[in-house]
Amino acid sequence: MYEEKNQRSTLLPIVLAVLITAAISFFVSWLILRDRTVKPERPSIDHPSTGAQSTEAEPEETAAPVYPTISYQDKIEEIQGLIDYYFIGDVDEKTMGDAVAAGMIEGLGDEWSYYITAEEYGSYQESVQNAYVGIGVTITTENVARGVQVTDVTPNSPAYAAGLEKGDLIVAVEGVPVLDGSENAIDLNETKNRVRGEEGTDVTITVSREDREWDVVITRARIKVVNVTSEDLGNDLTYIKISNFETDAGQDIIDAIETAMSSGAKGIIFDVRYNPGGYKHELLKALDYILPAGPIFRSVDYRGRESVDESDASHIEIPMAVLVNYDSYSAAEYFAAALQEYDVATVVGEQTYGRVCPSPSMSHL
Repeated sequence: MYEEKNQRSTLLPIVLAVLITAAISFFVSWLILRDRTVKPERPSIDHPSTGAQSTEAEPEETAAPVYPTISYQDKIEEIQGLIDYYFIGDVDEKTMGDAVAAGMIEGLGDEWSYYITAEEYGSYQESVQNAYVGIGVTITTENVARGVQVTDVTPNSPAYAAGLEKGDLIVAVEGVPVLDGSENAIDLNETKNRVRGEEGTDVTITVSREDREWDVVITRARIKVVNVTSEDLGNDLTYIKISNFETDAGQDIIDAIETAMSSGAKGIIFDVRYNPGGYKHELLKALDYILPAGPIFRSVDYRGRESVDESDASHIEIPMAVLVNYDSYSAAEYFAAALQEYDVATVVGEQTYGRVCPSPSMSHL
């Protein structure tokens, strides 16, 4: 009897130890399984620019995620906050601002709308005033595989004195390639910025003509763009080249016509090839002088309001033709179309580009 009680006393601690061990093992296993089966909540995202906090809810297994629609102003503000909080480099706010503005305009999906920086706007203002500091050529990137092509050389300009000709390609500026597809090549705007500069300073450009290339050093000077030039072709024909419809172009066209007619011309050939367009009021001044009484320009603004510009009864009566090509833009196209619509001129050449504003692919250097 004593031995049986002694055995029970010996077994009791062992049984208790086994039960305690089993309980501990069960509890630990339960904790591990819970951590594996319960998904953690997604962390909150702080927006340092606004101080706001948001938590993205976990979607149901069978439901597709639904994202809220936010305005582009809120999106820009949120991105700015993320940049302020996470970006560790230096931020050029001017460059970033120009990129945002350019992206907004690009987002319109309108191929005729584009953003220009303050520096580019300064160059644009110079161009429309028909005066700038450079070498005196007009260039284009249209239908050019490498470099930029010279479409016109201003008479008595530094480029004219250096021997540049229409059709030449400018393939490098200060040894840096222009639009040749290489990694360090510069684009049209950068080409313009590098060729232009302070009056009296030099620039080295690489010119390609037919099968040869050479470097030429040209001294920059103030260039007055000649809007209109004329030439007596003989046989009582006068050729009038209209380079653009910028400042003073309207009166320059009228002066050229009056000079031709006073010299006994019996026909006039207008040339608006490679003309990038210009101001509406300069275009209308020339059309009013040429065309008889009637509407010459009808426009409708974004609110649907219509305005009509009329020509008076005074006009010229002489056979006319207008030369156009793919690089005739905007006001140049309208000039040719108006003369054709009034049946006072024959339009000769290629189909024009079909553009309602000056071309960014053409510029003065």
